[in-house]
Amino acid sequence: MESKRFGNRILIRLNPGDEVIGSVMAVCREEAVKLGTVSGIGAVNRAVIGLFRTDTKEYVKSELRKEFEITALIGNVSTMDGETYLHLHATLADEEHHAFGGHLNEADVSATAEIVVDVMEGEVDRAFDANVGLNLIKF
Repeated sequence: MESKRFGNRILIRLNPGDEVIGSVMAVCREEAVKLGTVSGIGAVNRAVIGLFRTDTKEYVKSELRKEFEITALIGNVSTMDGETYLHLHATLADEEHHAFGGHLNEADVSATAEIVVDVMEGEVDRAFDANVGLNLIKF
């Protein structure tokens, strides 16, 4: 993994074997990012994606193991209890052009990933909302 800051933007390049969530989290901590947006593309060969079930307030997770293009990686950076908090979603496409998407829990890079963190000034924290069952942004 390598990263470089350009003003309020950080460009991250991930290498084969790098894990997406952990790598972005490490860069955000190193660069003291408290608030921002995330976008990216790349290729992975393993991913864990989830869907939040509003009726049970639980995530249903699926592990996918084959070659995928990250056709869209999008999300945000905030904080929760003073710690960096990532909320990322991804759409992954396979060789047959089938798309899979959801909340991104884990993903292992197979070739590369190119990710941009757009840093915003300020800080927004999160708190657990029992009615919804999620960690929501609080202002």
